[in-house]
Amino acid sequence: MRAPTTGFAGFRPAAFAFFRELQDNNDPAWFKPRKALYETEVLAPFRDLIVAVGETSGQAGLPLVGDPRRGIFRIYRDVRFSPDKRLYKTHAGAVLTRSGGRRDPGVLYIHVAPGESMVAAGFWHPEPALLARLRRAVLGDPDGFLAIAGGLATAGCPLSSDDRLSRPPRGFEAAKGTPVAEYVGWKSFTAHRMLSDAEMQSPALVDRITDFARTVLPLLEWGWAAVDDEMPAPLSIRKPARPLPKPDF
Repeated sequence: MRAPTTGFAGFRPAAFAFFRELQDNNDPAWFKPRKALYETEVLAPFRDLIVAVGETSGQAGLPLVGDPRRGIFRIYRDVRFSPDKRLYKTHAGAVLTRSGGRRDPGVLYIHVAPGESMVAAGFWHPEPALLARLRRAVLGDPDGFLAIAGGLATAGCPLSSDDRLSRPPRGFEAAKGTPVAEYVGWKSFTAHRMLSDAEMQSPALVDRITDFARTVLPLLEWGWAAVDDEMPAPLSIRKPARPLPKPDF
C-alpha cells in the first residue's frame, strides 16, 4: 500500500455537520455568523485536496492541473433566473482541468456533500459545437468508443449521461441500427465513483481520486482530441507578389 499523500489530512466531521445544518438553515442569518467555519472546515481542506491531487496527477503523468484559486466553485447560488431561491449550495465542488481553469472542457470533478460525495470526470453538457464533435467522434470510431465505455464499466464507473435524445439527432441518422445509436443521442459523457464520508475524511482520498483519474483518462483523452480539433488552424501569411516599398522614416 502506498503511503498517504501529505498536504491533505482529510475533511473533518465538522465539514459534513456544516452542510447538514445548512440544508435546514439556508439563509444569511444562519450562514453569515458561520462563514468562518465554512472557510476553515470546508474551503481550506478543499484547497489542500486540489493541490495534492494536482501534484499526484502530475507525478502519474496525468495532464490535470489543480488550481486552489480558480478550481473551486463558489458556495453562493445564482438565483436570478431560478425558481429555487435558496442562496447557498449545500455541497462543495471543484474541478481539475488541463489548464486549471473551470471553463476548460474535460474535467475531473470532486463533490463534497454528506452521504453524496463523489469524484467524476468527462464532458458535462458541452457547448453545441463541441457536442457535435463528440458525437461525430462516436460515430467515426464506434469500436474505439465502445472499448472506452467497456473499460469504464469493467472498472465500476460506467459511462453515463443525465440527458439524452430518444433517437439520433439530425445529421447523425447513419447511427441508426448501430451499436452506438444510443450514445450519439447523449448530451453528456461522464463517469463517476461515489465516495463515503469516511473516505472523504482520510488522507488516502488523494490517492483514491488519482486512481480514478487514471481509470477515466481514456475518456478524457478521447474528448480532448475533439476539443483540440475544434481549434482553428494558424493563419498563413502570404508573401506579397513584389517587394513592399521601403519605409520613408
